[in-house]
Amino acid sequence: MTNQLEIRNLHATVGDKEILKGIDLIVPHGELHAVMGPNGNGKSTLAKVIVGDPEYTVTQGEVLVDGQNILEMEPDERARLGVFLAFQYPVEIPGVTIANFLRLAMQARKGEGEEVSFAEFYGKLKKSLDVLEWDESIVERYLNAGFSGGEKKRNEILQMLMLEPNYIIMDETDSGLDVDALKIVSKGVNSLRGPNLGGLIITHYQRLLDYIVPDKVHIIVDGKVVQTGGAELAKKLDSEGYDWVKELATA
Repeated sequence: MTNQLEIRNLHATVGDKEILKGIDLIVPHGELHAVMGPNGNGKSTLAKVIVGDPEYTVTQGEVLVDGQNILEMEPDERARLGVFLAFQYPVEIPGVTIANFLRLAMQARKGEGEEVSFAEFYGKLKKSLDVLEWDESIVERYLNAGFSGGEKKRNEILQMLMLEPNYIIMDETDSGLDVDALKIVSKGVNSLRGPNLGGLIITHYQRLLDYIVPDKVHIIVDGKVVQTGGAELAKKLDSEGYDWVKELATA
């Protein structure tokens, strides 16, 4: 069985409006692909459909994780398969500490009868916090409560490091980050890169891709992938804008 995230002819609506109009993508294990395109053309919708946001209705197509169609699964089932979404706007959860949240999330991915030991949890936590240049006291705070935008995004990467997903979907994780925060977030993602990780990095900006260099770049316009290329494609968008891509979509 091939380890890959495969999206086949994916169509999706929100309300009575069709957003995705036939997305085809394959992301093998070991590769990170960037997804770019103008605002309002389906990038974030794609992320939310993959993880099972109930606001969106899939009308056609498949999303396969290692050959298994996940569209009939609940979001928690998709997460247990190793699909992870780093949110564009992480929510605040007062009353739940980061430490408790991470421990419960790790436990949820264990098999029946298996326990996350304190040694396993603390060892991984310390290593992850070191990568993100964060003090241990952060995990005593409530999840994202009172966090700056940069802290919320860093906390998303902390969760990623702790859970070690098989496939990551990063939905404009770079939005609102200054250069220092961008470097730290990128450092966290790059520390996970390897043969057991695949993913989509949704972004508008080349600056993130200077630090997380993608294996491929896909451009979405009007709910379809209109162009795929290497990392140089993102640089072309950065220098020339999207006008030439919009022409491709109407050709």
